[in-house]
Amino acid sequence: MSEVTITVRGEYEILRAPEEAVAHVSVQTSGPERGAVVERIATLATPIRDDLAARKDAGSLVDWSSRRASVWSERPWNADGTQLALVHHAAVELTATFTDFLALSWWLSEVAQRDGVQVGDIIWRLTRQTAAALEREAAAAAVQVAVERAHAYASALGLEAVTAVEISDAGLLGHDAPPTIPRMARTSFDGPAAAPAIDARPDEIPVSAAIEARFVAR
Repeated sequence: MSEVTITVRGEYEILRAPEEAVAHVSVQTSGPERGAVVERIATLATPIRDDLAARKDAGSLVDWSSRRASVWSERPWNADGTQLALVHHAAVELTATFTDFLALSWWLSEVAQRDGVQVGDIIWRLTRQTAAALEREAAAAAVQVAVERAHAYASALGLEAVTAVEISDAGLLGHDAPPTIPRMARTSFDGPAAAPAIDARPDEIPVSAAIEARFVAR
């Protein structure tokens, strides 16, 4: 046996605690008069915006944003199939990015008690710098896994010299790529908060790399 081609896959995963949490909150109201509904949504949303602006100025959150109020109308139907009077709706979507997760938990619990407010998803994520550094680390480790695997195959065949001739991201050497693992996690809430503080404890975020490599063993 003079020469053998060995093709292997190397995979590696790093788990890291999230560094940022992006909380989504909506403010909603409805009523029979459009003008009153518009005024009401402004009354409900303005204190939340002011609070978020003050928190950012104080440095307790990274950033926040608020969309303009969306207003729409509909004529609902009752159980007897009769169309009812026109109902107007208004909603404002807000997001806030926290690095202090205890402060996030208490803020969500406080804001969830306000009239018309519904807490949505929380997106847990790494900073771009951390994610990029971990991706490089995982990729290098995945290559090392592939090298060690190729040497193990060669050793089992009684071969010693192993030379890499090709390397790529998984799927580029003609094989199906594994599913991509996102660099974030999500927490969802249904209905208003029932506890004094919302328990916002995320799982660690996986950062993974998968490569394919081809070696010649002699």
